[in-house]
Amino acid sequence: MKDLRPDADGVPLELANVGHAYDGVPVLDDVSMVLRAGEVTCLLGPSGCGKSTLLRIAAGVERQDRGTVAVGGRVVSDATRHVPPEGRQVGLMFQDFALFPHLSVARNVGFGLPAPGRGDRVRQLLDRVGMGRHAEKFPHQLSGGEQQRVALVRALAPRPPILLMDEPFSGLDNRLRDGIRDQTLDILKEEGTAVLLVTHEPEEAMRMADRIALMREGRIVQQGAPYAIYTGPADKEAAMFFSDLNVVHGVVRGAGAETAFGRFPAPGLADLADVEVVIRPQHLRVDFDRAGGPLPTEADGVPARGRVLRARFVGDQSLIEVRMEHDGSVLKATLPGVFLPKAGTPLWLSLRRERCFVFPCRVQRVVTNPYLD
Repeated sequence: MKDLRPDADGVPLELANVGHAYDGVPVLDDVSMVLRAGEVTCLLGPSGCGKSTLLRIAAGVERQDRGTVAVGGRVVSDATRHVPPEGRQVGLMFQDFALFPHLSVARNVGFGLPAPGRGDRVRQLLDRVGMGRHAEKFPHQLSGGEQQRVALVRALAPRPPILLMDEPFSGLDNRLRDGIRDQTLDILKEEGTAVLLVTHEPEEAMRMADRIALMREGRIVQQGAPYAIYTGPADKEAAMFFSDLNVVHGVVRGAGAETAFGRFPAPGLADLADVEVVIRPQHLRVDFDRAGGPLPTEADGVPARGRVLRARFVGDQSLIEVRMEHDGSVLKATLPGVFLPKAGTPLWLSLRRERCFVFPCRVQRVVTNPYLD
């Protein structure tokens, strides 16, 4: 069989134009992506968007209706052929861990390995995750975090060039999750494995991924490095998936969006098009409206006045909700530390232009916009 280790020719896994439906209802539509050796790709999206179906197709557990799957440059599934999971050299790890309850930890990890070198490989991996002293225990004697570590090294024991992980950390409590994620990432990098990790948690994808593929309604809407997707979202929904957003409405005139907060660049959008200027709460600038004091400058756009609706301390930052006077909308701002102005306190808000995104409205309104007058 062709060598499929990361230093072999060809990418470890390639999905091309994959489509699939259940009972005539499309769940995947023209999905294409590539996994590279030594990289973690996170398939990120809301529940029901097709993430797990794509993972099962990559594994060979399910066969796609159209498109191709290639492992190490070899087509393993298309219209005429379908290689089962055991013929793909793909490791699988699911959220329920699926450990054999009647086998010890060591025998779980060593299951299916060839006898020569099996003991050394099992000991090496168990010691790597701090589970060596539990080798003779059974799964029911382990905590959830311990079971997760055993499931990880069992999946890696045969040295698969590809590891497919479906929500593997979802059953862990928050205290354990971050540490186990980091440990998992270290091991995957050491092994040089190409990883496809399914998750619906943006924080998990940002923490673990070299590349994120953002899915929505059966399609990949954006792919790229975490920083690139966070700072350059494809649309409002993509931006909203990673954090709360403030939305300010405007109308385009001369390649600029006119709003109550001033003018924002809107290249490529037609004149008179309704747009949404979106900004994350941490990027709003907040200034007090002090009698006789200096008003905010226009360096971050035209300031607009509002009054505090409520303010709450949420751990390491404060969340302030402000009702704007010009249209009654409510905008949210977050500031580090404790900042709790009383309800009714007047404030000025301004938008940092370099942190704003301008997107066309999905539904164009047939109304006169006051900022064009």
